[in-house]
Amino acid sequence: MTSPDGLKPTRAGYVEGLLEAGRRDRRVVVLEGDVSRSIGTDAFAREFPDRFVNLGISEQDMLGEAAGLALAGYVPFAATYGVFATGRAWDQIRTSICAMNLPVRIGGAHGGSSTGPDGATHQALEDIALMRVLPNMTVLVPADSNQTRAAVLASLGRTGPVYIRFGRNPAPQLYGPEVPLEPGRGHLLREGGDALVIACGAMVAPALEAAGRLAAAGVRTGVLDMASIKPLDEKLVLEASSGVSCVVTAEDHQAAGGLYGAVSEFLARTRPLPVSPVAVRDRFGLSGTPGEVMEALGLTSSAVVGEVLRRIGQDAPSGRPGGRSDSRPD
Repeated sequence: MTSPDGLKPTRAGYVEGLLEAGRRDRRVVVLEGDVSRSIGTDAFAREFPDRFVNLGISEQDMLGEAAGLALAGYVPFAATYGVFATGRAWDQIRTSICAMNLPVRIGGAHGGSSTGPDGATHQALEDIALMRVLPNMTVLVPADSNQTRAAVLASLGRTGPVYIRFGRNPAPQLYGPEVPLEPGRGHLLREGGDALVIACGAMVAPALEAAGRLAAAGVRTGVLDMASIKPLDEKLVLEASSGVSCVVTAEDHQAAGGLYGAVSEFLARTRPLPVSPVAVRDRFGLSGTPGEVMEALGLTSSAVVGEVLRRIGQDAPSGRPGGRSDSRPD
């Protein structure tokens, strides 16, 4: 449900998408790992009790059964906390799903640091990397509930496996319900000629806030929402990065292997540019309120502002932001 200030958890969009998918196609079935109330899939169980299975705290079994259902002609959506879906069942995802390119949709609930008080064991800070490295896997990280709903519906048209990451905490609505999410397509939310911020998921709204603050300082900063981590929208990355002096990526995930890795690998092959991450730097999470955890991990709009200013060199000889300074290492 949307709060009075317009915030809504992305998990709500996941459930809305599931319900719509279930109404469209009787082959849609939902499997979950004893967390249906937490992630909201109990709503699907109430409407479609004969197409819902709670497999308990048995993630490996859940993903294995999802593979079997896909082979039998069903359209399975298997969801639990992202850290458990991708970590505990990685072998089943790799061998039973990806190797056969089966149309299993994996819901990575409470992705990133969004579990807050649940602490480091429940915070999925490596899941994008784990899924992105697998052949045939599509990886989607939507920024708001409408985009999450769109991701669920977009996954119906994919022939292979799809990982959809969504969070627990309320997030601003950046998109209308009519805006589709297309795997392999990003959205340029703000144009800018000095720097480009490429963000995903929970860091899109902070990136937009940072761009506004940078504009007030005279730094034109573009913001690109890359909800499709794999396949990456390479054409849009090239277009949006044309003429800028640096690119900063922003994600609620380890710097290694996620959005930063995808963007850096692509630009290294095509348009070498300084690329810096605002991301988790090789550490585990911690327990605290969502705001406290994001602050402790350096996942804030202020961190994005600081990284952009550092990269363009705000102390350039010209006396204005826009120069280059590579004096500090990454």
